[in-house]
This record gives sequence, C-alpha cells and structure tokens, in this order.
Amino acid sequence: MENTARPRIVWPTIAASAAIFVATPLMIAASVIIGRTAADTYQTPQWAIAIHLATALPALPLGAYVLLRRKGDRLHRLLGRVWAALMLITALDTFFIREVTGHLGPLHVFPVITLTVLPLGIWRIRKGDVAGHRKAMFYSYMGPCSAFVFALRPDLRVGH
Repeated sequence: MENTARPRIVWPTIAASAAIFVATPLMIAASVIIGRTAADTYQTPQWAIAIHLATALPALPLGAYVLLRRKGDRLHRLLGRVWAALMLITALDTFFIREVTGHLGPLHVFPVITLTVLPLGIWRIRKGDVAGHRKAMFYSYMGPCSAFVFALRPDLRVGH
C-alpha cells in the first residue's frame, strides 16, 4: 500500500519560531536604546487606543466562536477572514500604544507572535495542512487572550 499522507512541514514552524525569538528582543532593545530620550515625551495617540479597542474587543469573542464552531464551511472561512483582519489591524496598532513605558515593552511580544503565526496558519491551510492550520490559529488566538489578561494589570494606565 502506498503512503499518501502529506509530509509534515517542520521548517516553516522552526523559521517562524526563530524569527519570534530573535526579532522580539531586538525590537525591544532597539526601541529602548533609540527611544530613550523620546520615552519621557511619547504620548499614545487616542486614535491608536480607539482602533485597538474597536478591533481587539470584537476579535476575542469572534475568535472563540470560530475556534469552537464547525470547521471548513463557508461561514467558518468568512468569519475566519474577518477575525484575521481584525487581528492584523490590532497587532499593527499595538506598536503605537506605548504609554506606560514610552517604548515597546513585554506586552509587545504578543503582536509579534500574532504577526508571525497568523500568516503561518493561513499558509498552512492553503497548502492543505489542516492540523497545522488548526494549531497555528489556536496559538494566534491564545496570544491576544494572554495579552488581554496581562493588559488588565492595575499598573497599566493606557489612555490616561
């Protein structure tokens, strides 16, 4: 009997993980070094907070719904695309929100992960790797959920 199983694609996962672990500390370090003097004067734009709330808040329940409902049908694909667009905008907008420290901080790891894993999940489903897509989308969802929990810390004063 011929083995018709698709070969497991490991290298994109390794490359994405390496990019996250190399790029994130470099981005944070560069932001601290370059923005050291600007850190005291940086003010998060109100539009950044508005965009962040307008995209992140609906993305959390929508992502849960997409993950929990039946997969593969037209509604799953439509809602998944809407969720991915919301997450892309949220992740990019996050880099403008630096009010607590004036520079990128530990919470900015989450959008880097989202910007890496989200395209990986889309790429995997286009290649027919359903299991890889499911895993990537799960992590794409758990990152923002984790960021949301961490963002509830009382020492964060975003928007004040």
